[in-house]
Amino acid sequence: MNPAENYIFSQPEPYRSILMHLQLVIEKTLPEVSLKYKWNIPCFYVDKSPICYLNASHKKQFVDIAFWNSAHLTKHLDKMVSEKRKVVRSLRYASLEEIDDKVLTEVLEDAYSVRKNGFYKR
Repeated sequence: MNPAENYIFSQPEPYRSILMHLQLVIEKTLPEVSLKYKWNIPCFYVDKSPICYLNASHKKQFVDIAFWNSAHLTKHLDKMVSEKRKVVRSLRYASLEEIDDKVLTEVLEDAYSVRKNGFYKR
């Protein structure tokens, strides 16, 4: 098992179920994605382009699926959180039931389409 999968499987509930579901939707939506372990969290890349990362916040009791190229995203911005971050926006889930697969899939497809645009709008 690679370190990114170990991160996911070693989380307590409900984080593990949320992370596993997010991983499944990401890999189903973007079959060419690679799961890597960077900065002590699972990160998803297509070739050398980052798409998103997963982070379980036990202290604040949620899981973030965060997108680096959020300056270029156009879908479901009203559902995304930027919270003290200049570049990154995320979809945030406290339970498995909160995940709307349609919204998640559309944001993933949007992130994939802008993956080569860089972090900032110029």
